Amino acid sequence: MKLHQLAALAGAAVLAASLTACGGSDSKASADSDSVCPDGSLTFGVEPYEDAKNLTPVYETIGKALGDELGCDVEVQITESYVAEILAMKNGKLDIGQFGPLGFVFASREAKAVPVASFADKTGKLSTYTAGIWVKKGSPITSVKDLAGHTLALAESGSTSGDALPRQALVDAGVDKDVQTMYAGGHPESQLALIHGKVDAAEINSQQLASSQASGIFDEADYTQIWKSDPIANDPITVSPELSDAAQKKITDALLNLPKSAVAPIGKYLDFTSPDKPLIAVDQSTYQPLFDLADSLGLTDKDL
Repeated sequence: MKLHQLAALAGAAVLAASLTACGGSDSKASADSDSVCPDGSLTFGVEPYEDAKNLTPVYETIGKALGDELGCDVEVQITESYVAEILAMKNGKLDIGQFGPLGFVFASREAKAVPVASFADKTGKLSTYTAGIWVKKGSPITSVKDLAGHTLALAESGSTSGDALPRQALVDAGVDKDVQTMYAGGHPESQLALIHGKVDAAEINSQQLASSQASGIFDEADYTQIWKSDPIANDPITVSPELSDAAQKKITDALLNLPKSAVAPIGKYLDFTSPDKPLIAVDQSTYQPLFDLADSLGLTDKDL
């Protein structure tokens, strides 16, 4: 991954039609819309936790529903990398951003991103997922300690389940200096590295596991999970600190009122089943364990 690369996140040109979409004959409705999207649109960035061709249609559905709630256009951008998304919000290119839990730590520190919502599970509580390390069935590797002298595929630098948590597991087992790790470029790529025998072990989180089993590319019976993390709070959706307090509140309220039909398709990729109210409120304290993890590993923005 090239750390200096920034995803192309330029806002769309404001046309008369889009200004109309943010207004209308009702002057109060127009004023309310303009306070949220004074340039006629909002930009919503999403981390590249899955192939963009899969994420784009489901997030465009959310963008449309959010735009309908707010009375303006919401432009969705699947970013190039975790770093690109953080830099985009830091540089004022994103109004809204969904970050991975650890990515949010750096988005909070570097871009002052404000967490406002995340995905609920079928009981209405915050949905979670787990990190995991897998090997092929019959492998002599049966524990994290056994990884010494072997290769391990990780997803991407800055990933919660695909980087930091597996690396912490290596540290806890005392083998962090004895395992050859490689970044595959993403969660699907890490899993494929194991499937195709390019590594001895790979991180595969529960979200990737669910997605790949549903698509038929991974048969759990052929593999063994040798490590599993504690539950991780699912991705926060954040707003830019450059937005006014009133705009932040309106976006938050709109997110918390999105219909199940708009949000439920994301559950296929983030491994949750939506209730009738699919998004729930979160704040920075929700992700405190990830701040603690970053501190424990001594991570800085240079580690992304």
